[in-house]
Amino acid sequence: MDLFYTPKYAKTGDVIPFYNEETKQFDNYYLKNWNPDAPGDLVVHGWHKITTADNRTYQEVPVNICGGTGSVIKVNGTYHMFYCTFDQDPPAQWARHAVSDDLTHWEDIPEDRFGPDGEIYRMSDWRDPFVFWNPEEKKWWMLLAARENSVTERNGCVALCVSDDLSRWEYRKPLYAPRTHQAANECPDLFRMGDWYYLVYSNYTDGFCTYYRMSKSLNGPWIRPAVDTFDGRAFYAAKTGSDGTNRYVYGWNPTRGENGWGFDPGKDFGKDYCSWNWGGSIVVHKLIQHEDGTLGVCPVDSVAEAYGQGEKTSWEFLTGQWSRRDEKALCSSPDGYGAALCDRLPRQGVVRAKICYEGEPTRFGMALHVDENFDKGYYLMFEPNFQRIEFRSGLRMYEQGGQMFPYAVEMERPLQLVAGKEYELELYIQDSLAVLYVNKDVAFGFRMYNESGKRLGWFVSEGSIRVWDVEIAGE
Repeated sequence: MDLFYTPKYAKTGDVIPFYNEETKQFDNYYLKNWNPDAPGDLVVHGWHKITTADNRTYQEVPVNICGGTGSVIKVNGTYHMFYCTFDQDPPAQWARHAVSDDLTHWEDIPEDRFGPDGEIYRMSDWRDPFVFWNPEEKKWWMLLAARENSVTERNGCVALCVSDDLSRWEYRKPLYAPRTHQAANECPDLFRMGDWYYLVYSNYTDGFCTYYRMSKSLNGPWIRPAVDTFDGRAFYAAKTGSDGTNRYVYGWNPTRGENGWGFDPGKDFGKDYCSWNWGGSIVVHKLIQHEDGTLGVCPVDSVAEAYGQGEKTSWEFLTGQWSRRDEKALCSSPDGYGAALCDRLPRQGVVRAKICYEGEPTRFGMALHVDENFDKGYYLMFEPNFQRIEFRSGLRMYEQGGQMFPYAVEMERPLQLVAGKEYELELYIQDSLAVLYVNKDVAFGFRMYNESGKRLGWFVSEGSIRVWDVEIAGE
């Protein structure tokens, strides 16, 4: 039973959501990146359709479209796919159009191909078309990942074209051009929820995340919320889809180990210290809208309900002043590091717990796959001084790790931390992949390769914590 979809012999790239009103399930698509060792007789390049009723289990079939990310809509009984293709000599990128009557067999319309105009938009980037009907203007709008002509290289934007017939497109000035990134704002997506419009895009310069902006009008201004991402570094190219009741955001958590960019260290330290691959496993979050219009995420129902109540864990107190009271484990460690161990983590499953801190600890949190010496493993460090969760893997605890990674933070996720507040933790694990949810509102995904089959731990440094309702379920 998988929690997060990973195809055999391949990695999942960008997901293109499409909800089928007739069957009441998602007929999504994704870009399939085959592994180097995939058997040749299985390899079918291009888009693959993945049908799901629960956003956890999928039925997959290839389609006859080879190209990059796009969108699918249904108009007057005909399905329309918009995607992109890439020429190499000379380099060029094109928006493309195909039609279908069954969502599986597609016919490209060559005469509808078009690229950037060279005036508003540079010729270098023109991809990931997202098409939707604008009822206010009574025209079709297409958003694209593009770069505007500007005086600096910080020219990544979300381009805008409009059409009456889905075939001929008029260039307009960018829908969103913050002049922040040195690359196109990839995989644009737009939706309305209540009184707000939301613009979603991804970028890999000045950060590596999927971002969102919000506005009361399609014409902007587009507001950047204080926390403008859905997840951390290990969640990219995310797009959204709705079943009419809930809206979900589909991204991919990358794997490691193929050295596709040529950046891996010469010595083998294990996959934890390899560069990210392009593609990995599909991770789906359910969107939560707050009263002020900002967005949070929680696990989809099928993941949250995959495992029932788990077993209460045992405790082994190591350092610090620990005690048990009313089924709560309490640790006071004002002048050093307090640590405790619980049971072993499953290969796949969930850890649920509640935690609260007092005072001003430098950090506290969970240790994953940690050994009896509370040494090697993975650490989710809640840091009140920085108002974040930091992920740190085992080698980072040593001088050699500091030499390999000449920076302080491995991965981080903003989180408002308040002394005395209860934080509900849900950690979903599937082999190397893990996603932490906090208070059913904040997500933080990561990978764990080098260490496995070891124990859950808790810690606090220069402060106090209470931990309770700890349970582990899985296999």
